[in-house]
Amino acid sequence: LALAASRVYRRHYTSTLILLSRQTHNIAMKVSLTLTILTATLGFSVAFVPMAVPRSHSMQVSSTTSMAESGIPPATSESTTTEDVEIPTNLPSECGMDYVPLATMLATGQLAEADQFTRDALITISGARAKKRDFVYFTDVKNIPSTDLATMERLWNKFSGGKFGYSVQKKKWTQSKGDFEVFCRKIGWTTTDGEVERKKRWFGASEFIYDVKKAPEGHLPLTSALRGTSLIKNLLNHPVWDNDDWKKEP
Repeated sequence: LALAASRVYRRHYTSTLILLSRQTHNIAMKVSLTLTILTATLGFSVAFVPMAVPRSHSMQVSSTTSMAESGIPPATSESTTTEDVEIPTNLPSECGMDYVPLATMLATGQLAEADQFTRDALITISGARAKKRDFVYFTDVKNIPSTDLATMERLWNKFSGGKFGYSVQKKKWTQSKGDFEVFCRKIGWTTTDGEVERKKRWFGASEFIYDVKKAPEGHLPLTSALRGTSLIKNLLNHPVWDNDDWKKEP
């Protein structure tokens, strides 16, 4: 399996993308700490795309705190053979983004890698990376092209049998009437310690489910609520979901 995954990565430059993502680790740590100070002193809140944070900086998670206070999903997940799996290559982007690696990851069951790729892509297509930031403000969401969101959504939808994707989460959000706690329960982002409900953790051994058969509908992709719920609210209210045009193949 490792050899098969390696061949796929080499063919589509995936290993390079993942390496670049991990090189932002130290920068993200410094940015996260700076934002924490700013939040406390200036009183504003930003939504943060999850990056790696050491356990010593993690905050205790409870039913009243936001999902994924720190940490990063597992670096790898179990892949499947690529034989007889057609990898789409006509994947439009208004930003010149290459989505073939994402298609490959999803087609081969590498959901943890696909999940991380999706968050990294949001940083690029939202314009945050051009502003020298490795995280996304909720106000950046309006800059994300519908074309790119639609491309990623079709891939998530296709290779999960309609189980994963932002459009699925949008339906769950509507069913939850905008209640974030209810929404998290519906898509499996919460768990219990005895009688105490809390959000699932990314750090250490991830508690999220990278398995199409076992995960609830809407479980992936993950979005951090480290700085509040504004980021995911804006993603789920993006104009691309106003109709079903995103489903149309190019």
